[in-house]
Amino acid sequence: MAVFVYKFGGTSVGSVERIKMVAEKIKKARDRGDSIVVVVSAMSGETNRLTAMAQEIQQPPNDREMDVLLSTGEQVTMALLSMALHDLGCPACSYTGGQVKILTDSMHTKARIREIDDTSIRIDLDEGKVVVVAGFQGIDDKGNITTLGRGGSDTTAVALAAALKADECHIYTDVDGVYTTDPRVEPKARRLDKITFEEMLEMASLGSKVLQIRAVEFAGKYNVALRVLSSFKPGNGTLITYEESQMERALISGIAFNRDEAKLTITGVPDLPGVASKILCPVADKNIEVDMIIQNIAADSTTDFTFTVHRNDYQRSKEALEQVCRDLGAKEVTGDDRIVKVSIVGVGMRSHAGIASTMFRVLAEEGINIRMISTSEIKISVVVDEKYLELAVRALHLAFGLEKDEG
Repeated sequence: MAVFVYKFGGTSVGSVERIKMVAEKIKKARDRGDSIVVVVSAMSGETNRLTAMAQEIQQPPNDREMDVLLSTGEQVTMALLSMALHDLGCPACSYTGGQVKILTDSMHTKARIREIDDTSIRIDLDEGKVVVVAGFQGIDDKGNITTLGRGGSDTTAVALAAALKADECHIYTDVDGVYTTDPRVEPKARRLDKITFEEMLEMASLGSKVLQIRAVEFAGKYNVALRVLSSFKPGNGTLITYEESQMERALISGIAFNRDEAKLTITGVPDLPGVASKILCPVADKNIEVDMIIQNIAADSTTDFTFTVHRNDYQRSKEALEQVCRDLGAKEVTGDDRIVKVSIVGVGMRSHAGIASTMFRVLAEEGINIRMISTSEIKISVVVDEKYLELAVRALHLAFGLEKDEG
């Protein structure tokens, strides 16, 4: 008997009518003889509603109590879905993260899963029941409710699939799979039948919003086959799995982009050991993540140091850097919060030369100046002016033939 874990996000369960539609889909799968575990998110808008109420009462809200509050959103969905299944004559049983015993650390609002006790789930599956689990939440070793942070329901689903050694984990969303790029920017974007964990991890980290990074990392670590499908229309979606030999035919699998970029530069820094640490530590102390970094050494033994951060962190980063500038006796701090990052991703880069030169030539032909470059084994990212984002994506999509069918 095949075991599948299904995850349904907020829009998929955004109303009573949609919950009933999900229940019908699940019942059909169970009637085929499959064992089904379902992980659900809160109904769309519910987490924001709860957060707004908390912020009216306390600023900032207590982390432990926020976990208690936000965990109720998924509990509402799991109970309603279980009722809908019962109404269809499909036996079901719902569980909170604590009832399943998804054991986490005690880092409230961004806990990490340590282990899962799947005993009760296996008993229910053996009895023919559909098991419905509240996503996004767990329990620490002191019995406190914890939540897993952004994308936590995806992570719950993958973790359960790993614990149960499920055949596949299906992530149902409002899109029907992973595309070569965002169809809203390039209408010729094509849905991929397959993509590797490595490629999906890169695309998620570079701006693709289809899956959360933690869920993809977990799936890759425990070899959980992931499939992204639409809740609203039929189709096979996109399978995310380990690299297969036939995948080497694709030079580039997709183009990701991130609009939320900002760049900071400190010039005239003395070129001495430890200077990079002196520049970045004050930024890290403000819990700001740094992305791309470039350092240029000048003939006068000074250096210009440039890095990118999330656009929301731009002003705080600039303030920290201005203090560093004074402390180090550097020349000045400059910045730009109107930049974007465009990236090409593909395992084919490992076995094909000339991909970087093609990317740079295409951008040059369109009159797009590259401000920064970063590479990995299967990815090339460039920073360009914000106004060129859509032009860059469309030009690269055409140049690498991503509109063509696979095979």
